[in-house]
Amino acid sequence: MFELVPPSPELFTKWNAAHEEWGSGFHEDGFGISPSDDVKSPAGFQAWIDRLDALSQPDDQGLVGVFRWVLERGNVAGGIALRYGNDKVTDRLGHIGFGVTPSSRGRGVGSWALQQMLALASELAISPIVLVCRSDNEPSIRTIAAAGGEIAGVPNEDGLLRFRIDPH
Repeated sequence: MFELVPPSPELFTKWNAAHEEWGSGFHEDGFGISPSDDVKSPAGFQAWIDRLDALSQPDDQGLVGVFRWVLERGNVAGGIALRYGNDKVTDRLGHIGFGVTPSSRGRGVGSWALQQMLALASELAISPIVLVCRSDNEPSIRTIAAAGGEIAGVPNEDGLLRFRIDPH
């Protein structure tokens, strides 16, 4: 049904179709994309993939990122990231961030991907696992809660809720 794969230049066309579906102004959490990434050109896309690959090794601050794309029937249906090793970054962004394309929502894509990353986080002995989402993002809140996430505090000044999941 779903497949979790590392970012790949071979998925340039499929990823850009998913990116277009979000449209301007939508947040694509889980993909590790930054405003300076040029994902429209093949060379820029390759540079972005190379940057994500480099994040799989600890940087000078110890941050490591594992980025995966969710494929459904060969199409990019979402993305998910596991960040660890730098408490300053994970306190702000959480250990896991995910996003699902609008046409793929409501079919369990996010729940499935989150379970896969929770298993990896458990293998890496990351505990507790912190997730962050907007306080008005009801689908993500339900997905995180269904995976065992408990709200940790009130929304911050940016309207972000923090969740904790203790896998043990």
